[in-house]
Amino acid sequence: MSLPKVEMTIFETILARRSVRRYKARKIDRTTINILLEAAVRAPTAIHQEPWAFVIIQDKQLLRKLSDQAKPLFLAEARQRGLEHSGHSFEIFNDPDFNVYYDAGTLILICGRASAPFYLADCWLAAENIMLAACAMGLGTCVIGSALPALNIAETKTQLNIPENFLIVAPIVVGYPDDVITPALRKPPVILATLAATLND
Repeated sequence: MSLPKVEMTIFETILARRSVRRYKARKIDRTTINILLEAAVRAPTAIHQEPWAFVIIQDKQLLRKLSDQAKPLFLAEARQRGLEHSGHSFEIFNDPDFNVYYDAGTLILICGRASAPFYLADCWLAAENIMLAACAMGLGTCVIGSALPALNIAETKTQLNIPENFLIVAPIVVGYPDDVITPALRKPPVILATLAATLND
């Protein structure tokens, strides 16, 4: 596979990655998607299970339909889990015009074979590879966790040709950013302990 030329080092890419929520209408081509998936399957995988599989959605009408299905289910789950007291407002999910996929033209669903013992960790490692590769290529990404309750309904999985033994782990929108990407602040690492051998050991 021919790999894209990128200007950033891996650490520069890690520092540059952001969650992007505004996208241009420009469509991502199949070659670019294949490169992102190649990055995904290079992620670490416990006991060589490679439990991931992928669904690519570039149908904007379908994405709008999936968004409309996701909003009420996410609100119900947020209330059940008491997330409305977390300091975040979920009022936007009541807006009929709000698209949980931020009008991006491409959604990559990372699915995991649920029988694999560490499929969740493996799929999230694959997700990070996709997001870093996309950033290095000048693309934006965003994980859409609010879509998960609706996506894993049996009827939706059937519609998307996802076998029963797979669960959707990470929905990631990908596209060309339509906004200035500002630096994201992070708190310093919280170190609970530093354990080191002493000279007397």
